[in-house]
Amino acid sequence: MTVVGGGVVGLTAALALAGAGHRVWCVREVPAAGTVSAVAGGLWFPYHVEPRDRVVAWGLVSLARLTGLAADPTSGVALRDGLLVERAGPDRWWTEGVTGWRDARPGELPEGAASGVVARLPLVSMPVHLAWLEQACVAAGVELADGRVEDLDELEDDVVVLATGLATPRLLPEVEVSAARGQVALLANPGLERWFVDAGADAGLTYVLPHPGWVVCGGTDDPGEDEAPDPDVHGEIVARCRAAVPALRDAEVLGSRVGLRPVAPAVDLRLREVRGRAVVTDVGHGGAGVTLSWGCADEVVALVAGLG
Repeated sequence: MTVVGGGVVGLTAALALAGAGHRVWCVREVPAAGTVSAVAGGLWFPYHVEPRDRVVAWGLVSLARLTGLAADPTSGVALRDGLLVERAGPDRWWTEGVTGWRDARPGELPEGAASGVVARLPLVSMPVHLAWLEQACVAAGVELADGRVEDLDELEDDVVVLATGLATPRLLPEVEVSAARGQVALLANPGLERWFVDAGADAGLTYVLPHPGWVVCGGTDDPGEDEAPDPDVHGEIVARCRAAVPALRDAEVLGSRVGLRPVAPAVDLRLREVRGRAVVTDVGHGGAGVTLSWGCADEVVALVAGLG
């Protein structure tokens, strides 16, 4: 069978299918390092994605898998403590089934915050994790190939999995997915280990996600497809992240990046019949690709198994 798409969603689906005994060909326009997945901050958190009930179930599968991978230093996964700020009071639907969290103490909260959660969650260095996934796929027998698929009829296999994000409407026009522009700044890591997220900050969406050697600082979440970083927005991101986390005030600025999140009214994970071919869509993960990747991959395997 063919998996189209080589970001975190496509690679985990290909790996899971190979693990279930299928012969898998994964074709992608660019290697994983060139996908939107490589720009992501990598915190396990179901951001900008629906529907909540299915998101919780998929997310818990991924949480367990990523927690296990944290024992492998080559996977790019680490378990890190951090603070999620709640500006309008508790909104903790995402904690269902999650252990290792507590209410933030008043002294831990920024000014104006109503409450918050301190949690220990997987934080994934995406460039490292994507390389690990590619290597795991090859080891499992997945054939990786670079190429652009313009039409499903170009593919020979009777079963196709589309993990094509924003490119999906080109292949299936009925799929609804659009771009949400996320700009981040990269700073040198001065020794930070704790993450920080304040989505409702007055100055704008603020998050600080530390990895070995660099910190992903954000960010933006606006409609648009411009992948060129805005210098003014870059300056604003750096300023508010330094204000939120004083340890960054003298950190070297390494650069700026933009990723286009594939958002949808709901994750489109289902089996279709398209011109006599079985097509599984696995798209619309918004800002939660890595958070849902393993759970969605398991469901892809189940859908394919149901074909008989």
